[in-house]
Amino acid sequence: MRKLLIINPGSTSTKIGVFEDEKEILDETLRHSSEEIGKYATVVDQKDFRKEVILDVLKTKGIDIKGFDAIVGRGGLLKPIEGGTYAVNEEMLNDIKKAERGEHASNLGAMIADEIAKEIGAKSFIVDPVVVDELSDVARISGVPELPRTSIFHALNQKAVGKRYAKERNKSYEDCNIIVVHMGGGVSVGAHTGGKIVDVNNALDGDGAFSPERSGGVPAGALIKMCFSGKYTEAEVKKKITGQGGLVAYLDTNDMRDVLKASAEGDEKSKLIYDAFIYQVSKDIGAMATVLKGKVEAIVLTGGIAYSDVVVNSIKERVSFIAPLVVYGGEDEMLALAQGALRVLNGEEQAKEYK
Repeated sequence: MRKLLIINPGSTSTKIGVFEDEKEILDETLRHSSEEIGKYATVVDQKDFRKEVILDVLKTKGIDIKGFDAIVGRGGLLKPIEGGTYAVNEEMLNDIKKAERGEHASNLGAMIADEIAKEIGAKSFIVDPVVVDELSDVARISGVPELPRTSIFHALNQKAVGKRYAKERNKSYEDCNIIVVHMGGGVSVGAHTGGKIVDVNNALDGDGAFSPERSGGVPAGALIKMCFSGKYTEAEVKKKITGQGGLVAYLDTNDMRDVLKASAEGDEKSKLIYDAFIYQVSKDIGAMATVLKGKVEAIVLTGGIAYSDVVVNSIKERVSFIAPLVVYGGEDEMLALAQGALRVLNGEEQAKEYK
């Protein structure tokens, strides 16, 4: 039996999990007040504070940290890498400290995991961070050479459900041709083939379908005019794309359940925006079917919105002619992180080297 500590830092909280193989025996969300976080100039400066909070909770719960085989951190904003489980190394830590690709709380996962692991003589890993980039060369072409398409999406959950789909069918993930649709605060639609996600929309800052909090792709000409209108700062335009786009912009909610309720009660605007969401997600699925040249064995729906039978059935009406739908509602990041480490510890995969 392998015992794992999972560390998943967010902007105002740190989720920790303790696993014995794939069985979760502790699940805690440690909340951090704005006053506590506000004391630190940068995300990296929060490391010692968050580490101590984690160790204090484990001690309170009577869990001996010396019993862990591995410490697994959420991967952060590193340089583009292939999917997989990576051993934390100095190159990775140096890139996180430089934060050249952005400050984000997830950067702390590898740092804290590494420190605790070194103290107890265990291994430390990250698994499928958001910067996983397996795009084919042709998928990178945007039409403007200075603006190549980039890969930022829900890699951890996309990979986890792809491998779950394969395992449940006694197949190798590398032998599967599937489209995975993650629907949460952001939406990503990925084409999986040969063990890689060869095409996927940038789910962070303006590509693909709109989502509860993100605009998705918007008319470029109109966006340029908005940027130079003098009415908005750069930060305000960015907010319209990420954070205040999508459902929030149209309906002042980021909860699809609110939209479904209002639509069912006859609110015409809510119904129109809901229909547009389904329409855009379905168009992206159709586009990814062409990436796979029509050889699609399944369309996998995942993320929190996939819990809704109404949403699932609406998408099914539009895309079932392509392939059968398989639904894995939710996004179990903690289990996905544990599974990534277990595949290495159990000899199913080799840990990759970040360089």
